[in-house]
Amino acid sequence: MSATDDYDRMTKEEREKQDKEDKLREQEEQAMLPYKWSQELGEVDVTVPVPKGTRAKDLNVIIGKKKLRVGLKNQEPILDGDLCKEIKVEDSTWTIQDQEYVLVHLEKVNKEAWWENVLTHHPKIDTRKIEPMDSKLSDLDGETRGMVEKMMFDNQQKQMGKPTSDELKKQEAIKKFQAMHPELDFSNVKIS
Repeated sequence: MSATDDYDRMTKEEREKQDKEDKLREQEEQAMLPYKWSQELGEVDVTVPVPKGTRAKDLNVIIGKKKLRVGLKNQEPILDGDLCKEIKVEDSTWTIQDQEYVLVHLEKVNKEAWWENVLTHHPKIDTRKIEPMDSKLSDLDGETRGMVEKMMFDNQQKQMGKPTSDELKKQEAIKKFQAMHPELDFSNVKIS
C-alpha cells in the first residue's frame, strides 16, 4: 500500500493535520538550505547569500544544462550539484545584488513541470501542493482562457452537486432529440 492510498483513506481532519505537518517539515528542510529559491512554471530563481562586499570577480559560478555551482573562488562551493531538471543555459543568468547575494535565474526546458528541488541531493517539496501566483484570466490567450473558465465552472458545479458543462450539453442534446421525436417513449431511459 502506498502513501497515496493511506492519504486517500484519511478523514478531512486527518488530511488537514497531515498537510500541516508536511508543510512545516518542508519549510524546516528548505530553511536549512544555504540558499532560498522560488519558481514559476517557466523559471527558477535562486538567491545565495555571500559575505558582504563580495564582487562578481570573487565568485565562481557555473551554470550548466543539468549542473549548478555557486561559491567564492578558492573555497568550497556554497552549492554544487546536479539540477533536478534540465535548463536552457543560454537563457539562464546570474548577478550579484548589494554585494551580498548571488541571484541565479534558471530558464526551464520543460515549462510545464514544477521542480521538487533545485539540486537532486537536496530535500524535495511536494509539487502537488504548489499554489501558483495569482494570474489574471485576461493574461491568458483565448483558448487557454476558455479551458480555465470551463474548469472553474465545472469545479463550482461539482462542489454544489450540479451537472458539469459536459453533462449539461448531454442533457440539452437529449431534450432536443426528445422534442424531435415525441412519438418515442423515453420514460425508461437512463442517462449516465
